[in-house]
Amino acid sequence: MLIQAKNLRKSYNKRQIIKGINFEIHSNEILAVIGPNGAGKSTTLEMVIGLRKADVGEINYWVNNYKEKIGIQLQSFPFFVGLNSYENLMLFASFYKRKLTEKEVNEVLKMCGLYHLRKTDASKLSGGQQKRLAIAIALIHNPELIFLDEPTAALDPRARQEIHELIKHLHQQGKTVVFTSHDMAEVEKLATRIIMIDQGKIIAQGEPEKLCKTHNVLNLEELYLQLTKKGGN
Repeated sequence: MLIQAKNLRKSYNKRQIIKGINFEIHSNEILAVIGPNGAGKSTTLEMVIGLRKADVGEINYWVNNYKEKIGIQLQSFPFFVGLNSYENLMLFASFYKRKLTEKEVNEVLKMCGLYHLRKTDASKLSGGQQKRLAIAIALIHNPELIFLDEPTAALDPRARQEIHELIKHLHQQGKTVVFTSHDMAEVEKLATRIIMIDQGKIIAQGEPEKLCKTHNVLNLEELYLQLTKKGGN
């Protein structure tokens, strides 16, 4: 187990957003965190990765220096204007005090399908290419645990497929991947386990196939619609 969250609660302007959440993140799993907009997914993950502090509860990590072991791809792309793909990766590697060889950086670019664009200014990459560069930046320090926030949102089918293959490749390498998505077909294809959040609470968690059988539905989309039909977010 990498992370254990116990009784997490968070409020903004006296409104409780997270209402006592308990969950774990296990080694070498692909965990999908799903739920309606405003359900509390982002707030929960931001607390786990250390961007926000819980009002109540505790989070236990597998190592003390966990921030050095985590890679994060957020919705906004953290590129430096005027730097190409290769230069961006080198700069971000320096933030982690890693001195990478040209070969090591190129290996990350190849893994993310960007080697042929290593000399292209990051601002001139397509949306899908920028998304892959954001993921490459999240991987540059060789993290054990990777958080991907809607990694395929607004991408065309080919770009989505490339991201899917990358996530599968990371899993095969022994990495743990946590991602958010509104595409239930995508979640069904990739996730080994899911956590479904609605109105600040976890309403289901487990292996997708087992959850569908338990609730007597054919697929994850039906499960999602069934469990969130009373949600107001």
